[in-house]
Formats: sequence, structure tokens, C-alpha cells
Amino acid sequence: MQTVTNTQADLLSKDQAFLNISEVSKVYPTENGEYVVLDGVNLKVKKGEFICVIGHSGCGKSTLLNMVAGFHGPSKGNITLENEAITKPGPDRMMVFQNYSLLPWKSAYENVYLAVNNVYGDKSELEKKEIVNHHLEMVGLTESAYKKPGQLSGGMKQRVAIARALAIKPQVLILDEPFGALDAITKEELQEELLKIWTDYGLTVLMITHDIDEALFLADRIVMMTNGPSAKIGEIMNLPFDRPRVRERVTEDPRYYELRNEAIDFLYNRYAHSEDPAEEEMEEEPVNNKGKILGAIGGVILAGIIGVTLWQTFANRPASTSPNNSIESVN
Repeated sequence: MQTVTNTQADLLSKDQAFLNISEVSKVYPTENGEYVVLDGVNLKVKKGEFICVIGHSGCGKSTLLNMVAGFHGPSKGNITLENEAITKPGPDRMMVFQNYSLLPWKSAYENVYLAVNNVYGDKSELEKKEIVNHHLEMVGLTESAYKKPGQLSGGMKQRVAIARALAIKPQVLILDEPFGALDAITKEELQEELLKIWTDYGLTVLMITHDIDEALFLADRIVMMTNGPSAKIGEIMNLPFDRPRVRERVTEDPRYYELRNEAIDFLYNRYAHSEDPAEEEMEEEPVNNKGKILGAIGGVILAGIIGVTLWQTFANRPASTSPNNSIESVN
């Protein structure tokens, strides 16, 4: 047994907590009264940890990570990073979404450049170009730098999104099912790349996944959420596999299947999925139309810092462009 209760996790000493989620609840008003998405969530994350969050739809996984990103705040409790309260998005926390959130009329290079230009406006043009080219090279996209998203595969688009997030040099990388829409081979390739990037950069990673095997391969700890409404952390699974991880070595370890069975038992026996469609709809917070629009913008702007420029770029784009004029110069 490699799990600890949420109460035990909360007893970790404060000086070990790089990211601290303390008594966090999230409540939304609805026509039928208040809907409690999360209720009393506690989690302490050490610097450099790789945390995977799993749970059924409607358990508030995305809501929790969006609060860490600063897209919205908790109704109760607080979230701190290095003892500073998180109240808004910032370049110290960058988010990568499953749908890539790339501007379709801009090349891979230009999508990354937009983020770099907004956060590092004081750097010279040469320095900014070097940052963009370095991160595209890091994810293996040098030869595809000037292709638009429509010319890229799903895995290549996700590489662009990861390069864009890492180019800002965040302290925390937040991943919301980044590989969920990819084929099995591409998913495994990107998992390997993500582990290398995590090691090289010394990042702290929070990642939502529905793939138990993915979580077992990547994470230091797996946070397992109870069902919503009023979801909380049910158990935290500590993974004993040595790093650097070798997939074959991990999957051949007898403890791998023991832990896998524990996770499956938690999800499919102790917290079986609800068949209530109303709970399915609550996986994303029940905001009004204005809130949904802001949330969509938040996805495109990647943690808010580059938001104004991205939205203005979209708003000011000509109604029609010829093929020769469809890429705006970043020079």
C-alpha cells in the first residue's frame, strides 16, 4: 500500500511546501442554489515534484488547476506559491491545454514569439529570436518552425504549445490532459520528452490525466479525487519507481500492477462514476456566457500574461487575407 490520506498529506511541514493549496473550496451559484464543486482541498507540493491528478468527470480537476493558474480564485481557502498568494495569472505559472490554443493564421515560430515578446519586451530582437528558436529546437520543430497549425499533426501542435509555455521559463507547468487526443505512439513519445524537459528545467508539474498508466509512468505522486459535487482529495499515491524512468523497467516492476490495481479500485469500485448527467455538466465550472467567453480567451492566452496582445491580434486581423499575406511578420 503506497497511499496516504488527505489529512496525512496536510501534515507535511510547511517549509517543504513550494505550492500550498489550503482548505480550498469552490462554490458556484446556480438556478437551483449553490453548487459546491470542491470542498476543503488540501495539497502541499514540493519544488520540482511531478504531480498527476486523476478522477472522474465532474470532480473539479480542471477547476482546481485553473485556480492554481490564477484564472479564478477559490471561494474559501487560499493557494500560495512560495508563500505568495495566487490572485491572478502570471508567467511563473504556464498552462498547456489539450486543444493546443494556437493562433491558426500564425506559424509555430510566431505562436511562440508572441509569448516571448510579451513577457520579455525588454530583451533585444535577437535575444527573443534565440529564445524562440531554442525552444522549438528543444521540442524537435526546427524544420517545421514556419508551418501553420493546419499543416502540423496533433503531436506537433502540442509540441508548439509546450515550447510556448516553456519559453517563458515558468516555475510551475500546468497540463490539462495534454496528450488525451493523441494516438498511443505519439503520446508515449511526448511523455518521454516531457520527462526530459521536466528534468532539464527543474520544473514543478501539475498534470490532469485520465490515463492511469500515464500517471504511473510520469508522476512522483498521484492525487486521486473523490466524485463531485463537493469533491476533495480522497487519497494520494506515492510512486516508488526510480528516476530516470525507463518505461519497460517501470511496467515490469511487480509494484506497478499493485499500484495500478489500487488506482482502478479507487476509481471504479470505491468511487464509481456517477450516471447523473447533471454532474457530468459540472466538470467545468457553471459560469454564465460572459464567464465562458473569458474562459475561452484564457485558454488562448496561456495563463493570461500574453492575453491582451493575442486577443487584439485576433480582433485586428483583416477580414480576408490572401495566401501570401496571411502571416504577420514578427520582425
